[in-house]
Amino acid sequence: MSNVALKSNSCVTRFGGKVRIASALAALLLGPALSGCILGSEKPELGVEMPASYREGGHRAPDAAVPALDWWRGFRSGELTNLMEAAQIYNLDIAVAIAQIVQADAQVGVSGAPLLPSVTGTGNVENEHFGSSSAAGGAGLGSGVSSGASASTFTNYNFGLTASYMLDFWGKNRATLYAAEENATVARYNREVVTLTTIVTVANTYFQVLAAQDELRVAHRNLTAAERIFTLIKTQFAGGTASQLDLSQQEALVATVRASIPPLEVTLRQNIFALALLVARAPANFNVRGGGLGQLTVPRVTPGLPSELLYQRPDIRQAEAQLANSNFSVESARAAFFPQIQLTATTGVQSAALAALFGPGAWYYTLAAGLTQPLFDGFLLESELKQAKGLQLQYLQAYRKAVLSAFANVEQALVALAQYTRQEKLQADAVTASQKAFDVSETQFRGGTVNLLTVLQTEQTLFTAENTLVLVRLNKYLAASSLFQALGGGWTPDRKLSSLQPQP
Repeated sequence: MSNVALKSNSCVTRFGGKVRIASALAALLLGPALSGCILGSEKPELGVEMPASYREGGHRAPDAAVPALDWWRGFRSGELTNLMEAAQIYNLDIAVAIAQIVQADAQVGVSGAPLLPSVTGTGNVENEHFGSSSAAGGAGLGSGVSSGASASTFTNYNFGLTASYMLDFWGKNRATLYAAEENATVARYNREVVTLTTIVTVANTYFQVLAAQDELRVAHRNLTAAERIFTLIKTQFAGGTASQLDLSQQEALVATVRASIPPLEVTLRQNIFALALLVARAPANFNVRGGGLGQLTVPRVTPGLPSELLYQRPDIRQAEAQLANSNFSVESARAAFFPQIQLTATTGVQSAALAALFGPGAWYYTLAAGLTQPLFDGFLLESELKQAKGLQLQYLQAYRKAVLSAFANVEQALVALAQYTRQEKLQADAVTASQKAFDVSETQFRGGTVNLLTVLQTEQTLFTAENTLVLVRLNKYLAASSLFQALGGGWTPDRKLSSLQPQP
C-alpha cells in the first residue's frame, strides 16, 4: 500500500492552534504501535506421520544421528577433502544462493517500509510575470486609439514537510513484512540445501572418477592376460597343436577387451571435467590424481531417531519456512478486505518575500485523515485471497512430502549401504575364486591338460567378477554419501548458525 501525501499547494488550510498539529504528529508516531492488532494466527494442520524408529536402522540414541560437519574426512582421502573445501568456497551455485539471500533481505526492507511514516521535504520558488505591451491602432482600428498597460512580477517562496502514514490496523502490511522475513529465511535454508547438494555431488563425482580408474586398471590387467594367452596360442598354432578357431577366438577376446577401454576413458575424463565445474575451475587447468576405491573407508554413521531429522535437514526447514510465508500471505490477503486509514500532515513556510519567509505569518500546516473501503473490485480481493490459500495448501503438501521423503531417503540409504557392504565381501570372495580358477586353467593349458574353452570361460568369469566388484564398491560409497545427505550432512541450526548469514 503506497502512502500518498494529500497535499495541495494551491489551497492551504490554516488552523489557529498548535495543539492540533501536535495531536496529528503524535498520531503519525503512534500509528506503528497501533498497527497489526488484528493479525490472525490461523495455521493449517500438518498431519505428518512420525515413525518411532527407522525400519533399517534399529533403535539409536538421538545424538548418533548427527554426522560431523566435515563428514567427508571420514573417507580418508586428502584430495576429496580439498575438493569439498574448494567447492564450498568457489562453487557458483552456492554463490547464486548467497546472492538470493541478499535480495531476500532487501525485500524485507521494502516490505517493512509501509509500517513507518513517510516524510518528504519540499521546496520551490515561483516567479510569475503579468503584463501587456502597448499597441497603436492600425488601419483596421478606425479610431486610432492606443492603449498601454503596466507589467508586474510576483515571487513566491515555499518550503515544507509532508508526513503520511497508513494506519495498519488490520495487519495487512505487518503480515506482508512477516511473509518477507520468512522468505528471507527460505533463502538461507536454500543456501544450505544447495551447499549440501553440491558437496554430495562432489563426493559422488569423485567416487565415479575412482571407479573409472579402477575399471581401467581391471581392463588393462585383463588385456595383458588376454594378450599373454593369445601369444601362447599363436605359439601352439605355429607348432600345430592349436587350431585356427582357437586363435581367432582368443584374438576376438583381446579385441573386445581393448575396445572396452575408450568408453572408460570417456567416463573418467568427463567426471574430472564435472569436478572442475563444481569447484569453478577451467577444465583445461584442472586435474585429479585419484587412486582407487579400495583406498577409501566408509565413515561410521547411525540414523538416530526420525523426530531428530526434522531439525537436521535444511530442505525440511526450508519447506517449513515456505509454509509460514504462505500463512502470512493469507493474513495479508484477508486484511485487504477491511478499510485502510491514511493519516497525512503537512507543515512549512510560505512567503512572497525571502526576508519574511521565516516570520510568524509565513508558517502553515494542514492535517488530513482518509479512509478507503473496497466496495466492488470485480472480485479481485476475493480471488487474491483464494490464490493465497491455494499457495498455502501447496506449501503444506510440499512440507508433508519433504518430511516423508526425508524418512524414505534415510531408509533407502541405510538398506543400500548395508546390502552393498555385504555384497562387496561376497563379490571379493568371487574375484579371489575366479582369479585362482584362471591361474590354474592357464597353467594347465600351458601343460596341455585342459582345452582353450576352459581357459576362455575362466578368463571371462574373472573379467566379469572384477568389474562387478568395482561397481559394487562404487554403489557402496554412493550409498554412504546418500546417507549423509539424507541425515542433513551434519547441518543443524544450532551447530551451523553462520550458515544463516550471507557470506561474501
